[in-house]
Amino acid sequence: MPNFSGSWKMKVSENFEELLKALGVNVMLRKIAVAAASKPAVEIKQDGESFYIKTSTTVRTTEINFKIGEEFEEQTVDGRPCKSLAKWESENKMVCEQRLLKGEGPKTGWSREMTNDGELILLGKRQSTMTADDVVCTRVYVRE
Repeated sequence: MPNFSGSWKMKVSENFEELLKALGVNVMLRKIAVAAASKPAVEIKQDGESFYIKTSTTVRTTEINFKIGEEFEEQTVDGRPCKSLAKWESENKMVCEQRLLKGEGPKTGWSREMTNDGELILLGKRQSTMTADDVVCTRVYVRE
């Protein structure tokens, strides 16, 4: 099992604004979110299959606590409350499916994967079950 613990800084971000657009976030809020999220600070504490992840930007800080295989509450990237369930997809990769608590909206989720060279890859995803217009945001982090 990989060790995700540590303080992480973002090295690369691709498609973040496109993901927000696909989720229906208006232009002004997208611009603010993109600027604020350009240098997020991520802290991860791992104890076996239990995780604490704190992501801090200039606009907001989010914290989640979860255990692999147990449902937990969090917010989608655009701030909607949801129930989430993280599972191991492979030895180095966890995937999480999100289910909205209220209303309708696109299916979302994320994954975190440790690479062999010690980078952390975070994928945020908006999935369409009816069409092929999935939008994926990729963010690569390195330990500080």
